[in-house]
Amino acid sequence: MSIWLFRAGSNGEYEEKFLTENKIYLTWNDLNINLSEYSDREKLYNKLNEIYPTEKSKTLYNWLSQIYPIAHRMQKEDWVVLPSKRTSTIHFGKIVGDYEYNPQNDNPYYHSRKIEWFAQDIPRSNFDQDLLYSFGAFMTVCKITRNDAENRIRTMAENNWQSSSSTSTLFTDDDTYSEINTNLEEAIYDSISKYILRKFQGYKMEDLIEEILKAKGFTVYHSKRGADGGKDLLASGGEMGFGSPKICVQVKTQDSAVDRPTLDQLGGVMNNVNAEYGLLVSWNGFKDSVAREEAKQFFRIRLWDSNDVIKELFENYEKLSPSIRAEIPLKQIWILNEEE
Repeated sequence: MSIWLFRAGSNGEYEEKFLTENKIYLTWNDLNINLSEYSDREKLYNKLNEIYPTEKSKTLYNWLSQIYPIAHRMQKEDWVVLPSKRTSTIHFGKIVGDYEYNPQNDNPYYHSRKIEWFAQDIPRSNFDQDLLYSFGAFMTVCKITRNDAENRIRTMAENNWQSSSSTSTLFTDDDTYSEINTNLEEAIYDSISKYILRKFQGYKMEDLIEEILKAKGFTVYHSKRGADGGKDLLASGGEMGFGSPKICVQVKTQDSAVDRPTLDQLGGVMNNVNAEYGLLVSWNGFKDSVAREEAKQFFRIRLWDSNDVIKELFENYEKLSPSIRAEIPLKQIWILNEEE
């Protein structure tokens, strides 16, 4: 059995469809052909060249390596890794159906396989850095093979998704389906996220969020530790904090993604303190039930996961206190963007 990385669009635009329909779709635009008829890879390459005549040969071979597996390499009982683009979490499923071609479906939903999602919203911070590198491969579909990844992931599943912290250094890549070209930006975020989580566990994370809000120009009230009635921080603008916006903030660093009741609780606390807006910070992300509410709550509540907090750090780093900058020593660098 194998483990496959599958992406639900460059921005996670297909993620809800994948999860609610219990399927993975090969979302390649205009690929309305029956892939089961192309077991010969060179024949499939020629067909891709016909469908996409303006693409370079190198690009088509790259696409071939991602398109071919759903019909000819993936097997029932194989696992699928689906990193979420909406929150800092990862979903896992098992392939339970054969390859399906549905030419009547809307573009690009012609190719699919049925999936049993057995673990959703697993925080990215649970995984060792080398596994996160593999999950960040710059490919829509690829086989995860490095560093005994399959056995380690299956062991984590048996251990409530906790890492054994026994990372191998031996690479065991196989053919062209091995993960390549890791998303460097994603890897940097993961590395910084793990570092900050070690430094700012529990109540200290509230201190970090307070510092960011102050750097953004807010006056901040920090509740006493303990029973705070669900309002970890209050932030407001204007002279001495008597203006708008008035924001009620909750900060969560629990081991699991935050669920819907926590979001509903924030709404109630906002009413109690006459806050105009709410900010819910969850370092380990949000369950899909929360992500689905984000649009409905857009004009009242913002959700920050670890990536959002790190972006705020980048944007406001020079305005942070010297003590915070000493605890989170960051250096800005520039690199070439060579994505094709």
